[in-house]
Amino acid sequence: MTNLSQPVVILTHESDLDGLLSGLLLQKLAFKLFGVIPKMVSSHADEWQRRQLPTGPVWVADLGFDPKMDKPNWVVIDHHINRARPEVARLIHDPAKSAARLCYELCCSAGLGSPALERLVHLNDVSDLFLVGDPDFVLACDYANLVKSYQFWTVHDLIEGNPEKLLDHPLLEVMAVKRKVEDPIGLAWSKNHLVRISDEVGYADIRLGNSNMIAYQMLEERTAAYPVLASVCRGVNGAIIASFRSRNGKALQIAERFKGGGHANAAAAVLPRSIQKIPDALEYLKKILNPVAQEETTNDPMARLLDKLEDAGAGSPR
Repeated sequence: MTNLSQPVVILTHESDLDGLLSGLLLQKLAFKLFGVIPKMVSSHADEWQRRQLPTGPVWVADLGFDPKMDKPNWVVIDHHINRARPEVARLIHDPAKSAARLCYELCCSAGLGSPALERLVHLNDVSDLFLVGDPDFVLACDYANLVKSYQFWTVHDLIEGNPEKLLDHPLLEVMAVKRKVEDPIGLAWSKNHLVRISDEVGYADIRLGNSNMIAYQMLEERTAAYPVLASVCRGVNGAIIASFRSRNGKALQIAERFKGGGHANAAAAVLPRSIQKIPDALEYLKKILNPVAQEETTNDPMARLLDKLEDAGAGSPR
C-alpha cells in the first residue's frame, strides 16, 4: 500500500465489466485511504488521450500503459501486454489477472475484502480472461454482457456506485433470457456465414447474441477447422476493431500481428484508420495473415489486373 498518492481522478476503461469494477474498487480504496471519493472518468481505448485531465495524481485502470501516462504520482493498474515501461509512474501489472483482480488485491491490503466482492471479481476474471473451462463461464458472460447491453454509466447509476449491488442483480435474468433466445439464432447464423481468413483464422459474422458465448460454442463444437475465430465491429469513435477468440492460446498471437493485445484466448486490435468498412477490414485481415499469397498476387500481372477489376466493381449491387 505504499507510494499511493491521493488521486484527483480515477480513469478507467468504459466498454466492459472489468473497467467498471476496477473503477468502483479504486474509489472504495481511495475513500478508505484518504476519506474522499475521487471523480471517476471512463474512456474507450485511447480516447482518454484527447481529454483534458488534471495534472495531479491519477489512478488508471484497464487501459494499458501508454508513455503519456508516465507522470509523477500516476498509478496504472493493468493486465494487457504493454510494450512501454514507466520511468516515473507506478505500474501494477500482471497479464495473468484481470485489472479488477489487481485492484481488489489492493483493496484487500487495506482491509476492504468481502465475500461478495470476491465473488464478483472471480466472475469478472472468468469472463475477461475468457476462462472457458471454468464452471462459472456461462454466468460470468451474463455479467459481462450486462455492462455491454445496458452500458457502463447506466449500470453504474443503477447500482448507485456500489459494486456489491451488482451481485445477483435482477437484470441478470434478462441476460439469461437473451442468451437462451438470441444466442441459438445468432449461433446458427454465424455457422452458416463463416469466412476463411487464413488457415488458422476464420471470420465469424456474429449479428445477434453474446459474441463471447457464440465464439466459445463455435470453438467448442469445432464448427470449422480454425483454431482462432475473428469478429469485426465498429468502435465508439468509428474505428474498426477486430476481436480474436481461441481455446489454445493463439488469439493473442494473431492480435499481436495487428499491433493489438489482450489475453491468450481473448485479444483484439484496432485496425488502421484507413479501414472504414467491414468488407475492407476482412480484406486487410487476409492481407496481413496471408503474406505469401499476397506477395504472389503482387508479382503476378494478371492477378493484379483482376484485383483492379474486382475493386472497381466492389460497390456494385448484386
